[in-house]
Amino acid sequence: MGDLPNSVLFACDHNSTRSPMAEGMMKKFYGTECYVQSVGVKSDLEIDGFTIAVMAEIGVNLERHRARTFQELQEWGDDLSAFDLVIALSPASQRQALELTRFFHLDVEYWPILDPTGIGESREAKLAAYRDTRDQIRRHIINRFGPPQE
Repeated sequence: MGDLPNSVLFACDHNSTRSPMAEGMMKKFYGTECYVQSVGVKSDLEIDGFTIAVMAEIGVNLERHRARTFQELQEWGDDLSAFDLVIALSPASQRQALELTRFFHLDVEYWPILDPTGIGESREAKLAAYRDTRDQIRRHIINRFGPPQE
């Protein structure tokens, strides 16, 4: 368990499921102690409805989340080099983060988090898969940054 960095960027493939979950939980758990954003390799999908539902169960509202890419993050005023830590939640986002940060002194960590999209036939089965992903991310966050300050 390490100290809380000043700023963390979570990354996944589309910024519609895993990285928004991680961003939302970090903000809920640690409040203003840490600046948190999330991005995707692509931003071709909007926030996933099942993501919104399972995060609402733990008191995190993601309805206003807007998916964005690494490039859009920088276009909207967040310089990648300003983040202390990039946490990649998918292999593609890890590759992109390493490529973009090779000129910065920036730590990139990889957490292998299951992508729940496409798992399960029924609504209940899909929700169960999304809850598993949410809980997996939650465990990683608490193991890495310590108990929530909520």
